[in-house]
Amino acid sequence: MEKTLKIKRDNCPQNHPCPAVKVCPMGALSQKGYEAPCIDAEKCIRCGKCSDFCPKNALVLE
Repeated sequence: MEKTLKIKRDNCPQNHPCPAVKVCPMGALSQKGYEAPCIDAEKCIRCGKCSDFCPKNALVLE
């Protein structure tokens, strides 16, 4: 079964630029202002780099 990247908005402080956006090798994460990041499922290769990097565990592979 293939994993899916999800955002746990309750864990995301949404008060700063998301540091995980920069580590995505495919550019699948984007952020508008300080909102929680958005995932482009078409670009996401489910490598887990962003979820490993997220300090608040707001990005998870399930």
